[in-house]
Amino acid sequence: MALPPLLSAIVDWLRAGYPEGVPDVDYIPLFALLGSELTDKEVNEIAEELATESDPSSAQAIRDAIKTVTNQQAHDSDVARVRARLAAGGWPLAKLERSD
Repeated sequence: MALPPLLSAIVDWLRAGYPEGVPDVDYIPLFALLGSELTDKEVNEIAEELATESDPSSAQAIRDAIKTVTNQQAHDSDVARVRARLAAGGWPLAKLERSD
C-alpha cells in the first residue's frame, strides 16, 4: 500500500539524510524524534517502509528499535545528532504540516 504524501516525504528525507542507510545507533533517537511529530501508527508505517527495502538484519533492527523506543527514552544528545543529520538532508525542523 502506498504511503500518504506526508509519510512518503519523511521517507524521502530519511533517504537523503542517510543515503547509506540508518546506522543501528541512530534508530532509537530517530524513532523518538519521529514519535514526537507523528502518531505511533505513522511511525510504524515508516518503519515498515524502511524495513521492506533493507536487508533482513536491518529490517529486524528497525522493528526492535520501534519496540525499544516505547520503553526507553532517547538521550537528548542522540536526538540532536539525528536531527542535525536530517536537517542536512532537508528535514523541516518546524512542526510538520499535514495536508492529508
